[in-house]
Amino acid sequence: MGIRVAVAGASGYAGGELLRLIAGHPEFDLVAATAHSQTGAPVSAVHPQLVGLDRVLGATEPATLADADLVFLALPHGQSAALAAALPTTTKVVDLGADHRLRDAAAWTRYYGGAHAGAWAYGLPELPGQRAVIADASRVAATGCYAVATILALAPLVAAGAVSPDDVVVVAASGTSGAGKSPKVGLLGSEVMGDLSPYKVGAHQHVPEIKQATGAATLSFTPVLAPMPRGILATVTAWPIASASDARAVLTEAYADAAFVHMLPEGVWPHTAATLGSNSCHLQVTTDVDSGRVIVVSAIDNLGKGAAGQAVQCANIMFDLPEVSGLSVYGVAP
Repeated sequence: MGIRVAVAGASGYAGGELLRLIAGHPEFDLVAATAHSQTGAPVSAVHPQLVGLDRVLGATEPATLADADLVFLALPHGQSAALAAALPTTTKVVDLGADHRLRDAAAWTRYYGGAHAGAWAYGLPELPGQRAVIADASRVAATGCYAVATILALAPLVAAGAVSPDDVVVVAASGTSGAGKSPKVGLLGSEVMGDLSPYKVGAHQHVPEIKQATGAATLSFTPVLAPMPRGILATVTAWPIASASDARAVLTEAYADAAFVHMLPEGVWPHTAATLGSNSCHLQVTTDVDSGRVIVVSAIDNLGKGAAGQAVQCANIMFDLPEVSGLSVYGVAP
């Protein structure tokens, strides 16, 4: 038997994607999958794409998860901390929720409310030095979906002094799976199809996470709900300190050895369909001919690099496995 893995919150979209990735992972063996309202249901009844995965969803309780070497927490924000604290200290945990991402307790209170549970190792391996931090950690906080699309586009440029950390503007469109699986009127097909709609304008919870990871000083972020199941396209703009060619060189060098982050050839722009089903991020950069601002466009699968894929990538590092194990660099088309 390989590494014994459990998934809490397995009935949701991110949980289902975790189950799919674990089923194809050469070293992971699923020993438990839990849910709340779907407790007792067969996995294939909740996730028809996983027919043949012979497991019943158990209750989300420490006892159900404690026998695993690794636990993925795919729970709503605010529900991970108490469960993680009740697990054995020898159990490695990757939390897909927000509970342990932020170092600043005031930022947590402002954007999420409630008590701050403390920060874990931040689960974005492509940040400088972060692979070593993740490798040494037993508890890792995976990124937010909008956050990773923005951070990968922006962080190297701020760090290299290629763009100003002030007045960063981000507009990002996401598929509806980013809002979770709970039924909501605004996510009904009849409401979403043929429509684009902004939400949480000027107050999205991923803002402090993006600032923490990139060094951005001021950030205006507008999320947009797009009529597609999955994918994120983020447009990140900032004032240049160097030229656009310098910005391209910085991003190219930053991700030269990154299996999952790809700077596209000049003139080729990212689109979400190209990242579907993968753990990849596609990037392109240019300079606005009118304003002079640097523009970076980033595309990811929000359930891949933005959630389950990123979590598996971190788990691979935690267990000293090849970083790409069980993950695809390539998207699915059409």
